[in-house]
Amino acid sequence: MCELLWSDPSPFPGRQPNKRGVGITFGPDVTAKFLKDNGLELVVRSHEVKEEGYLVEADGKLITIFSAPNYCDNVGNKGALIRFDSDMKPNFIQFTAVPHPAIKPMAYASNFNMFM
Repeated sequence: MCELLWSDPSPFPGRQPNKRGVGITFGPDVTAKFLKDNGLELVVRSHEVKEEGYLVEADGKLITIFSAPNYCDNVGNKGALIRFDSDMKPNFIQFTAVPHPAIKPMAYASNFNMFM
């Protein structure tokens, strides 16, 4: 399962170790083979910060979408979502973070039981 969750696309062909320390990176050739072998046209994935909220790679055959703007309150990235029209053409909607509540960044994450 780790390989599926933590592997990331790369502009380089083949497979290489991943900088995250788990999973691998895979090139456009790996994406193309996966799509062909499975009768698919597109891979849409997430779980990787992208500065503009999304990134289209592998000759338009792989989309990474990331919906958390200003990830961890300090990355400064945009968030995005994707909608497919009736012809299955992707349309991207980008957004920025809203003002943060007047608490220290990530303070809510250290006190899991505060809502119980």
